[in-house]
Amino acid sequence: MEYLTLFYVFFKIGLFTFGGGYAMIPMIEDEVVGRGWLTAGELLNFIGVAESTPGPIAVNIATFIGSSRAGFLGALCATVGVV
Repeated sequence: MEYLTLFYVFFKIGLFTFGGGYAMIPMIEDEVVGRGWLTAGELLNFIGVAESTPGPIAVNIATFIGSSRAGFLGALCATVGVV
């Protein structure tokens, strides 16, 4: 069930957000912090790491959050969802 939730949340973020990865950050914050998955400080750390790694920021954030929630399969579900 956790995998399906991760996919659904990040699919919704990818579907309804226009303007690139930086435009997705407020919606990611609402979903992730609102669900209690991360604190605001943890999310800021994830954003900092996502900016410093190669690739699109939204994909990197989704991968990191999915990995922290449910390991490799969680990262896979969140990444596929946002893409």
